[in-house]
Amino acid sequence: MNTHPRSRAIPNDIFFEEVGRMLDEGKSVTVPAQGRSMFPFITGGRDTVTLKKRQDVRKGDIVLARAEGKYLLHRVIRISEGRLTLMGDGNVRQKEHCRLTDILGTVSAIGRNGKTVGCSGGAERVKGILWMLLLPVRRPLLWFIRHTLQYKGGTSGRHGCRKSRGR
Repeated sequence: MNTHPRSRAIPNDIFFEEVGRMLDEGKSVTVPAQGRSMFPFITGGRDTVTLKKRQDVRKGDIVLARAEGKYLLHRVIRISEGRLTLMGDGNVRQKEHCRLTDILGTVSAIGRNGKTVGCSGGAERVKGILWMLLLPVRRPLLWFIRHTLQYKGGTSGRHGCRKSRGR
């Protein structure tokens, strides 16, 4: 239930249709990130993502797409003949498929703790590509990252981690 007097819950279909319309008009749109599928690069409930419409979607880009009946913010891991394969950075197996025409926008920046990190240049692209290459060892890496952040106070038990007591 939404208890904030000035906010309202909007169904995802309506919300993302409006986001898509604004992107089609050439505007950039910043939305709060939700969920855990893009951890460790995007954390739901903490980060924001800024989306822009781009015609040249590339492997490694993080995109907002309508795939398999739902809206997803996932990384492009393959492009072949106008079809894309998407995968969340926090996933180890699950992949989604869509057409290039199903892409609403591309993440151009990630907002975290009052700072903005651009996604189209150098370091962020390299991190994304390296993360894709590390897929065979992603499960233990995610475990290590989640538990390291948990003990430093970074996740406070989120992302499926439980706080340990007295360990």
